[in-house]
Amino acid sequence: MKRKIIVAPLNWGLGHASRCVPIINALISNNFIPIIASDGHSLSFLQQEFPQLESLELPAYQISYGKNLKLKLVLQFPKLYKTFKKENRLINDFVKNNKEVVGIISDNRFGVFNHAIPSVYITHQVNVLSGFSTFLTSFMHQKIIKKFDECWIPDNSESEFSGKLSTTNKNSNLKYIGVLSRFKKQTLKKEIDLLVLVSGPEPNRSFLEDKLKAVFKNDNRTIVFVLGNVEQHQKKWKENNTTFYNYVLSNQLEKLINTSEIVVCRSGYSSIMDLAILHKKAFFIPTKHQSEQEYLAKYLASKKMAPFSNLNDFKKEKLKELENYIGLKANENQLDTDLFSLFECKRKL
Repeated sequence: MKRKIIVAPLNWGLGHASRCVPIINALISNNFIPIIASDGHSLSFLQQEFPQLESLELPAYQISYGKNLKLKLVLQFPKLYKTFKKENRLINDFVKNNKEVVGIISDNRFGVFNHAIPSVYITHQVNVLSGFSTFLTSFMHQKIIKKFDECWIPDNSESEFSGKLSTTNKNSNLKYIGVLSRFKKQTLKKEIDLLVLVSGPEPNRSFLEDKLKAVFKNDNRTIVFVLGNVEQHQKKWKENNTTFYNYVLSNQLEKLINTSEIVVCRSGYSSIMDLAILHKKAFFIPTKHQSEQEYLAKYLASKKMAPFSNLNDFKKEKLKELENYIGLKANENQLDTDLFSLFECKRKL
């Protein structure tokens, strides 16, 4: 019998989707058949990475991402809850009608679980930072986590890269699965002085793109921009010493990062893990009002791994600060195949 596993990343930038790539590859290596389930750019990205796999379009959360993210999320809670219920109904119907589905792996999609089969939740944010309301947001997220059979945390048991985001004694279903990246470190000739990775939901993705284009406009170094715009066809163009891509897939991005001296990007957790596996020097620009990225940037700076700046204050001279930081570094991690033994269980009636 074919054993199918639904893999469903949240469509919030490409970080959740990109860190599902090594999970999908590991499932295939262990004779499972992944089914990609998401929406928007995340779905398009994974469909292009794995064109041979079946895919399922889920309802979009369509989170409006303004200046005050926390307030926006509170105001949108009724809409988010409605989408969560719709998503869960769709998944339950799909599982009911597809007996070959033996498990679910959800990366931060609250409604992608089913009580008849083992369901896994992936997050590095057991604790959700939100200022004075951190206790409430963390409590609510941990209640969601308990709906799943296991919660996989992409970090080591010391929470080396996620810090207090993943540190808790309140959940017994947590498993630290190690640093998760789709990339492998290669010793290649450095051809790129500066690699700029633009990512995240709009309008903040465009804010970052516009600012960094202006900052590096007349720079004489060899610079490459990857703009994070997943479209039907890849585009590449050049302006002076700068090369632009609308987006790149995993193999090409792996080479770009391996051949770069310095990387400038958001302090998103998936980016941090990728750069750590590739042993890179990075400068972070956290998304304003996104508590997770702001915390991670400060946390890694306190460990002398990487400097950071807010977007308004960033200028290219700040890259000189990298001389005082050790860079990001983690050993390559192979997913423990014992993780997938959970999916050997029979369906519950």
